[in-house]
Amino acid sequence: MQPPLAQGLYHPSHEHDACGVGFVVNLNGEKSHDIIRKGIDVLINLTHRGACGCDPETGDGAGVLIEIPHEFFANECAKLGFSLPDPGRYAVGMMFLPVEQKQRLLCEGIFERIAREEGLKVLGWRDTPLSGDAIGRQARATQPYIEQVFVRPAEDEAGRAMTQDQFERKLYVVRRRAEAEIAESDFHEKGF
Repeated sequence: MQPPLAQGLYHPSHEHDACGVGFVVNLNGEKSHDIIRKGIDVLINLTHRGACGCDPETGDGAGVLIEIPHEFFANECAKLGFSLPDPGRYAVGMMFLPVEQKQRLLCEGIFERIAREEGLKVLGWRDTPLSGDAIGRQARATQPYIEQVFVRPAEDEAGRAMTQDQFERKLYVVRRRAEAEIAESDFHEKGF
């Protein structure tokens, strides 16, 4: 079978054997659950990589990256008592936190303070639903507490909002500062 002709970003000269990557997209930008199903099929087809730990029920963490499902999150956040701005005007962070509540709240507080210092506003937190039975015993033993945090840019005194580029840079700075401060904190040094 011959590779397809050159088109768009694709060129047949770049064809070579590779393992471990799959890409599914709708070129017209149409949202569809079919794309998610196909992405999951790609993951299933990549199991031959042998990318699993000694626990056969625990994979290597491969997953599917999707656009923020705004309507879904808007409904879920409304149930939690906060609302989201328009799509593209907020971010969702996946937070892997300590299981023990005191340490988890400390981490959340550090994150919220740094976000505020960097001109961002934390809208709220959401416990991420998960199925503990879907992972192996070894992974379950070290599983963190997983939350989603919703953040938007705060307006300045004149009511001006950040540009998208400024917002994305601030998100990066907040993440790096929070990681560093938590790593250097007393509870981290004590093994929590």
